[in-house]
Amino acid sequence: MKKSIVSLVAVAAMTVSLSATDYRAEKPAAWTAKTVPTAIEGLYGKITPTESADIELKAPKVASNGGAIPVSVKTDIPAKSVAIFQDANPEAAVIAFTVPEGTHADFSLKIKMKKSGTITAVVEGKDGKFYTTKLSLEVALGGCEG
Repeated sequence: MKKSIVSLVAVAAMTVSLSATDYRAEKPAAWTAKTVPTAIEGLYGKITPTESADIELKAPKVASNGGAIPVSVKTDIPAKSVAIFQDANPEAAVIAFTVPEGTHADFSLKIKMKKSGTITAVVEGKDGKFYTTKLSLEVALGGCEG
């Protein structure tokens, strides 16, 4: 009996971890968009995100190598999803995360930017509203060269 319960818990946990949205398959226009506003529209539709100080977007002010820029985004806004965009590469969308139920949005990644530009984070709140913040940075060496 104990073995069955453990197996059931493992299957339930696996189901939760595999329930993320495949944004590339569901919203393909977002991933080929050339500008940040077009990419945001491709992912979320026609929205006007509100600037929010409740989103913490971090990256170095000057990236020594555009091929691996550490970026983190964190917020206590109850979020359904978080997306990151940039305006330095031919395609503006970088990544979109589904925020699992009962967790806070806190993501870190490395992105590639071929030149200096602006990173934009958009948080889709569980309240149906959208929030945003931006961060400008300089790239000392382009992502394609370094």
